Amino acid sequence: MMVLPVLRLGLSCRCQTAGRTLQQIQRTPLRQWLLRRAQTTEGGHASVRMASIPNAASDRVLGRWLVGCSGLVLGAVVLGGVTRLTESGLSMVDWHLVKEMKPPRTEAEWEDEFSKYKQFPEFKIMNHDMTLREFKFIFYMEWGHRMWGRLVGLAYILPTVYFWKRGYFSRSMKPRVLGLCGFVVFQGLLGWYMVKSGLEEKTESYDIPRVSQYRLAAHLGSALLLYCSSLWMGLTLMLPANKIPDSRNLLQLRRFAKVTGGLVFLTALSGAFVAGLDAGLVYNSFPKMGERWIPDDLLAFSPAIKNVFENPTTVQFDHRILGIGSLTAITGLYLFSRRVHLPRRAKIAIGCLTAMAYTQVVLGISTLLLYVPTSLAATHQSGSVALLTFAIWVLAELRKVVK
Repeated sequence: MMVLPVLRLGLSCRCQTAGRTLQQIQRTPLRQWLLRRAQTTEGGHASVRMASIPNAASDRVLGRWLVGCSGLVLGAVVLGGVTRLTESGLSMVDWHLVKEMKPPRTEAEWEDEFSKYKQFPEFKIMNHDMTLREFKFIFYMEWGHRMWGRLVGLAYILPTVYFWKRGYFSRSMKPRVLGLCGFVVFQGLLGWYMVKSGLEEKTESYDIPRVSQYRLAAHLGSALLLYCSSLWMGLTLMLPANKIPDSRNLLQLRRFAKVTGGLVFLTALSGAFVAGLDAGLVYNSFPKMGERWIPDDLLAFSPAIKNVFENPTTVQFDHRILGIGSLTAITGLYLFSRRVHLPRRAKIAIGCLTAMAYTQVVLGISTLLLYVPTSLAATHQSGSVALLTFAIWVLAELRKVVK
């Protein structure tokens, strides 16, 4: 009977000795260094895994990137408008993705570029007395617009590759980002397709050479779609959705905001036809067009549908109606929003949209009455994109919370 306690005591002593030995091993400098190394490695792998999983932090990063890209698209739209207003868009008569990134430097290179321009209708009909110095100005305007377009392309494509490898994109986000990148490439090709229409010889016409208003509208429309898509995606990633209690008035307000946003987009797009046909110069009076509310030549072309896109009088008339309609819709949206309990941020967005709408109408009327001065016309065009920006912001603030 005495053997069992002795055995238990011996086993206990051995366990205690083994425990002390293990603690001593763990306290050695080598062991401690190995433990720290393992913890650091595990932490590093964990941080990589965390960065590769889309979360709130990565959404904010992507949101800022997309809003920044939309800002670059806005710059391209404004610069393109100024390029057209200064009649610089047809100064570069060929297109090379890389070669044209380096502008002429020597006098011989400038003379060679100028001689190319002299072979096309714009010089022969409109600028036959242009000097080399004047040509350099319009060349640099168009060159700057094209280089800005390449900057936009890089701003979309390079970060997309980086974020894709890092795993920032969710499954639903990947096709949308690829769509944006593809749209950027399409936009560049469409720009050259538009310019080509202004370089074509038209033996049956001695009118001022200009690009096709259809291609101009397609070029501007695609740029606005790219801008709206990027801004919408960026804002919805950056801004948390407002938790607004559902109500009948809120549902109606959302629908009203969507219709208003579509009307603002359509008004901005109609401006491309005004620009393409120089329709801002046909009736420089307001509110009447000349001595009449409805001009006599509103339906001068046959068939009637042709007037909507090719008759400068009709194009200006339609742009006026769309502008007044947009202002009316935005005013109604503001008044109706006062009946709905909205968060502060949504109220600010609607207030900014309303203020910008009235500013844009004043700019448009002033541009018309002053016979389309370049600076004011460029400001009016920029105002249309600013108005569209506030409309997208309002829609982002009123969006439904995903459950």
